[in-house]
Amino acid sequence: MASSSEVSNPSWRPKLVLASASPRRLALLQQAGIEPDALLPADVDETPLKGENAKELARRLSRQKAEIAARVARGSDELKDAYILSADTVVLAGGRILPKAEVVDEAAACLRLLSGRAHRVYTSVCLVTPKDAIRERLVETRVRFKRLSRDEFERYLASGEWRGKAGGYAIQGLAGTFVVKLVGSYTNVVGLPLYEAVALLDGEGYPVRFTWLNAA
Repeated sequence: MASSSEVSNPSWRPKLVLASASPRRLALLQQAGIEPDALLPADVDETPLKGENAKELARRLSRQKAEIAARVARGSDELKDAYILSADTVVLAGGRILPKAEVVDEAAACLRLLSGRAHRVYTSVCLVTPKDAIRERLVETRVRFKRLSRDEFERYLASGEWRGKAGGYAIQGLAGTFVVKLVGSYTNVVGLPLYEAVALLDGEGYPVRFTWLNAA
């Protein structure tokens, strides 16, 4: 809880930790006028468990990331009362969970599955409050790709933009030209469903509009 002196000080606000090293998630929060006080990415094994579906995987990983970051933050005087926000994005195509492509063969396999087909993107957002309550939201977006020509396929692989991206593509980049139809949240496909993330923070008392008066 804030002290009376902190409440009377208009420059005071609670701390926020983003449990991610993703520049895309950081940029989306900044777009909403929210600047995390620290980035505490968690290194977790993202291999699906036996029988685990895409929704369950996204939920489990986002919670693990949040819990790891929370343990680190609670051991710090500066961040011990911080909100912790995490997210994990999973792409499902043809009944298969696609990897975060790290090598060209993985990216090529993803593109072959995505070309000319619809797929689903799930992001689970997890918030740990200063009182260690856990709040979660799962968001689904449906995306359809055009059928990729050989030239598009080869040039996208050569671009390297796919590296480290769930499903082997970045919708906010060159791959945006492949999208024929999108139903749901665009920011979800980028990696952080902004409406849901901000609603979670707002609902738990974080001042999401703290900087808006100075935005212009």
